[in-house]
Amino acid sequence: MTTVRIEKDSMGELEVPADALYGAQTQRAVENFPISGLGMPPPFIRAVALIKRTAAEVNRDLGLLDEGIAAAIVAAADEVLAGRHEDQFPVDVFQTGSGTSTNMNVNEVIARLAGDRLGKPVSPNDHVNMSQSSNDTIPTAIHLSAALEIERTLKPSLKVLLQTIDLRADELADVVKTGRTHLMDAMPLTLGQELSGWAAQVGDGLARLEAAMSRLYRIAQGGTAVGTGINAHPEFSRRFAARLSVVTGMPFEPNRNFFESLSCQDTAVEVSGQLKTLACSLMKIANDLRWMNSGPLAGLAEIELPALQPGSSIMPGKVNPVIPEAVCQVCAQVIGNDATITVGGQAGNFQLNVMLPVIAYNLLQSIQIVGNCARLLAEKAISGFTVKRENIERPLARNPILVTALNPVVGYLKAAEIAKKAYREGRPVIEVAMEVTGMEQEELEKLLDPRHLTEGGIVSP
Repeated sequence: MTTVRIEKDSMGELEVPADALYGAQTQRAVENFPISGLGMPPPFIRAVALIKRTAAEVNRDLGLLDEGIAAAIVAAADEVLAGRHEDQFPVDVFQTGSGTSTNMNVNEVIARLAGDRLGKPVSPNDHVNMSQSSNDTIPTAIHLSAALEIERTLKPSLKVLLQTIDLRADELADVVKTGRTHLMDAMPLTLGQELSGWAAQVGDGLARLEAAMSRLYRIAQGGTAVGTGINAHPEFSRRFAARLSVVTGMPFEPNRNFFESLSCQDTAVEVSGQLKTLACSLMKIANDLRWMNSGPLAGLAEIELPALQPGSSIMPGKVNPVIPEAVCQVCAQVIGNDATITVGGQAGNFQLNVMLPVIAYNLLQSIQIVGNCARLLAEKAISGFTVKRENIERPLARNPILVTALNPVVGYLKAAEIAKKAYREGRPVIEVAMEVTGMEQEELEKLLDPRHLTEGGIVSP
């Protein structure tokens, strides 16, 4: 049997597992919300711990917190930041909408660790939560954890993807292929040009994220309960942001209006929207790869993706485009997460948004999985695919749509006649064009040269 101890809070006594670092308020949340089994993400817990650490130092410097207690809180928070005690944060994502349960969970764990270090009690409310409320701590943790994960995980992965695409685009600049619109044959372009479109999508995705960062750097800490800063020193918010900036290397600042930062999650909705746009970009790229890889005999078979694992439990030798498929699933999840965050974002009732935990969970998941799949797409699909030039060149030579280049010379209707006759009779476009127009072969070869037809498409800055 699990041994227990008796803990007490403002609502009375209850049993808590004897070996738990947390106390009564965490236990109440565990009992109240047995919903999903999903805990708050570790980056979010670490962000809350960093808030506690920073607040203790600021409160100490303001003469509000005993130096010994502050030092013990800092040391305890450092243990959480190092990834220790992750099993001590059991509160379900689907909890009180302010995230109070998670805030108190972290307060109780840090208070217990600090008290053990000092040899005397440290209060989770009066000491660890000094100058704070769940109502400013949790919004701050959303911004802080998202900013850290974007900088440390997502942006580096997107840069790897962008560099990989750019490299392959340069390598494949001489490969002329049939373009496709509506999945039907269209005018030619180079494979390098096709990949340059992917690169532009990823680059714009990075730029969109960068544009949102300035708002992520504005934090709610110091607004306390409703935005007025009750029970916080007048200098607390400014000093807190300054110290957090030093620790993280990011330019955090107090939000210009704490009433806004507590009552809404517009910045989280904005960032999620940029992640959704990235998901759309990555799904487009992944699906292009799947189509180009399709075959090997009955599909397009323009490229061959790296063979990573057997593709079937029943069909020997089958190999599937597993990385693009995984990327598409990630993108679907991110689009769904954005819908949740959007609904959560409108749940700002008067002075507090009451869907903070689910916003935090979905936002961080989107950041993490987009970052992970972007790197995989680069390293396990795009960097290693090979080009099947023969499969590209054969249909290109017979593409009747090349006749589009004759429109200015013979007119649309005559060009259409040539295209249809060439396709119907299975003959080269040049041969039919000579017959219909009486033009010289040399002139037609110049006009219908596929490489000549690929010029343009990128405007120099």
